[in-house]
Amino acid sequence: MTSYIDVPTKTIVTPEKKTFAYREIGTDTGVPVIGLIHLSGNLDNWDPTVIDGIAQEHRLILPDYQGVGGSGGKAAKTIQGMAQEIREFIHALGFKQIDLFGFSMGGFVAQEVINQEPTLIRRAMLTGTGPRGGQGIGNVTSISDRSLAKAIFTFKDVKTYLFFTRTANGKNQAARFLKRIKARKTNRDRSIGWNAYRTQLKAINQWSTETAIDFSKLEIPVLVANGDDDLMVPTKPNSYDLAKAFKNSKLVIYPDAGHAGVFQFNDDFVKQANDFLR
Repeated sequence: MTSYIDVPTKTIVTPEKKTFAYREIGTDTGVPVIGLIHLSGNLDNWDPTVIDGIAQEHRLILPDYQGVGGSGGKAAKTIQGMAQEIREFIHALGFKQIDLFGFSMGGFVAQEVINQEPTLIRRAMLTGTGPRGGQGIGNVTSISDRSLAKAIFTFKDVKTYLFFTRTANGKNQAARFLKRIKARKTNRDRSIGWNAYRTQLKAINQWSTETAIDFSKLEIPVLVANGDDDLMVPTKPNSYDLAKAFKNSKLVIYPDAGHAGVFQFNDDFVKQANDFLR
């Protein structure tokens, strides 16, 4: 199987005349897994170790949001708007049912996809994320701005500070993760523009003030996973509240890990994900 760092980028135009860039990897059987990335993320921000591991057993399709990377259009102003556009993308590919893998803001978008069209979803993995209106989610802008300033001053990638703990182990894991996501050397995706980035931040801020979604009547199995010390979406209470919001859920919390706990513990998470998706 071709590694994620080598798969080509494809595009599709939806009936709504929206162009989406995406990458596809894995076995061409079973229910496809749609991956939704974090704030400011593009196709090169997925950990290839996790994607390759899940792709050994499943088909993954990873799109750029509108206004990001190789996709056309402008960034949606709300999380609900992002979800609507992702649904248009899914339907343009002809899928009647999918699994979702949302990380961080992608987990917010995934929840809105479930809320808008629950019959479309077979299973969902919600990682490094929390419920709508969750505690501390409204602080993402200030946390991101402070970390970005620190990253510029120290000549480091901002994800060093946002995604990992500041323990010796966390710093080491951050360096290893950044090396993995920079392994692709050709045909890399275009970085998000400043306007699209601020639009996404405003969408998160608005989402953080809204009422939690009632998932209590849904039977959809959900895997919730996070590090035990998430700076961006505080693990307590958000990961725990999100798991409780679904009647059929499993919660995995990784020790000495932050927002990107599922990438730090990539081997275990791949096993957890494949077992869950099976």
